Amino acid sequence: MPLFTIEKSNIIIYGSDCVAKELLLVTVCAFVLTTFFVPIVKLLAVHIGAVDKPNARKVHHKIMPRMGGLAIYGAFWMVTFTFYPFSQSLMAFFLGATMLIFVGIVDDVTDMPAKLKLLGQIIAACIVTLGGIRIEFVTSMFGDAAMMALHILAVPVSVIWIVAIINAVNLIDGLDGLACGVSTISAISMLVIALLVSESDVALVMASLVGACLGFLPFNRNPAKMFMGDTGSTFLGYILATISIQGLFKYYAIVSFAVPFLILGLPMFDTLFAIIRRLAHGQNPMAPDRGHIHHRLIDMGLNQKQAVAALYVISSILGLSAVVLTSSGAIKAMLFLMALAVAAFLASRVIFRRDIDKALQAEKAAAEEKSTETATPAETVPAEPEEETNEEKKEEA
Repeated sequence: MPLFTIEKSNIIIYGSDCVAKELLLVTVCAFVLTTFFVPIVKLLAVHIGAVDKPNARKVHHKIMPRMGGLAIYGAFWMVTFTFYPFSQSLMAFFLGATMLIFVGIVDDVTDMPAKLKLLGQIIAACIVTLGGIRIEFVTSMFGDAAMMALHILAVPVSVIWIVAIINAVNLIDGLDGLACGVSTISAISMLVIALLVSESDVALVMASLVGACLGFLPFNRNPAKMFMGDTGSTFLGYILATISIQGLFKYYAIVSFAVPFLILGLPMFDTLFAIIRRLAHGQNPMAPDRGHIHHRLIDMGLNQKQAVAALYVISSILGLSAVVLTSSGAIKAMLFLMALAVAAFLASRVIFRRDIDKALQAEKAAAEEKSTETATPAETVPAEPEEETNEEKKEEA
């Protein structure tokens, strides 16, 4: 079932000037609207107490207004309802997003318990899934013949996928501009793939999301003036998860299996690693900690901008690999991914090595200074009487 119905007069053939102009118009409109909404939402956030206070787990050191995702939500849906005709699936898509925005606002103001947030996410996922947007089948790495229809499992599998991606994007929202930038890269990757496979509805929705994210990014990049909060991170995860179902899981080929996991690979890996780490230490898998990928990069000696840039590169590599997989096949995509990974590693050693070495030297110097200060008196006291004895001997001589 298509998410939107677009008239043939609007979308003729991909690659035409008509398509490029329409995508550009959608992106610019979403960008401008988000830029306009952010100052208004910022004042509202301060007024209702939707602020983020620093603590030992967080990297910022002052109170910051959050709930910035409300600006992205408003711009995205204004553009969506302007450019696309109404349909049942679109309404389900909108209602699920609105449910998440409500939960996000409450959480940004009151710090909602994790179980209640999860319940809200499940309800939002059920709304859009029952509205007709679901994973109807999956394919394996062995091609079309290995396709498996999900039947009655379509709804629960789709709900699990949507909730998983919502939380994955939410968990990487730990540095200025990280979740917003990674979501933008993922949306651009989906947009390009949608163009390659002639999915006009997905391309236009992703153009709207790209514009909205780019409009918010100047306010969220380091040093941030505003945070997205759960209002924004859960909304972005919801949009990416839902559109990946509509545009990427529907093809009877290897693309439907691998592409969503490549595009959303960074937040998915971080979430999986966090769950395994917490369970291994006997902790609640939903309990927050300071062991995420971005925290580890900071602990290695990178500053916020460098850590975010490194994760942008990783996300871009995965997105480009998904595009190559779609257009050129699995073997070329694997070779492309390996080549880019090696290039990124070598570049990181050149770009960040000096900063990491400085940070390590500073830590070593601090440790040596601390050990010197904590030295026991027994190591220094015996030297004084020995010196006095020698002086006495010289006087006697």
